[in-house]
Amino acid sequence: MPDEPLVLGIETSCDETGIGIVRGHTLLADAIASSVDEHARFGGVVPEVASRAHLEALVPTMHRALADAGVALSDVDAIAVTDGPGLAGALLVGVAAAKGYALATEKPLYGVNHLAAHVAVDTLEHGPLPEPAIALLVSGGHSSLLLVEELARGVTPLGSTIDDAAGEAFDKVARLLGLPFPGGPPIDRAAREGDPAAMAFPRG
Repeated sequence: MPDEPLVLGIETSCDETGIGIVRGHTLLADAIASSVDEHARFGGVVPEVASRAHLEALVPTMHRALADAGVALSDVDAIAVTDGPGLAGALLVGVAAAKGYALATEKPLYGVNHLAAHVAVDTLEHGPLPEPAIALLVSGGHSSLLLVEELARGVTPLGSTIDDAAGEAFDKVARLLGLPFPGGPPIDRAAREGDPAAMAFPRG
């Protein structure tokens, strides 16, 4: 609907530079620049490398998102940016850019909790969440159980892993097995060719 707000979002919490544009609950653009190949030789994400990659990718990714959505920056009603959790240097790039765009366009700026955003993006496809709701987030560096009382006000962590998140565990196991980074896809492919009876795991 044309009367719904046009919001531009900037995400730089880890190794991908993401620019999303939505009108209300309709996704108009989702432009991503990944630096995964730059991290692959290290077997994991290197914060300094990620920060530099965001610096190089942010403006071209912004131009691509605006072109994909068919809008100009001046058309945007508000700007949102991931303000945590994430890699400090990577977040700084996104927040600094968002502040600059907001100042230049005189549009309001909103900081967004990364964990809440993971939950919120589901509403674009499946509609509003029941309130309250419990969300299980297993993504990259996060393995968390979250209480969502009102999505716009954020989420309350109920519990999380006390050591490695699932994504980190996949990457470490892949490195031990000599598989490429990121570890999830190659481990999944290797598992499909494995022997399910090779290890006797207790059940029940």
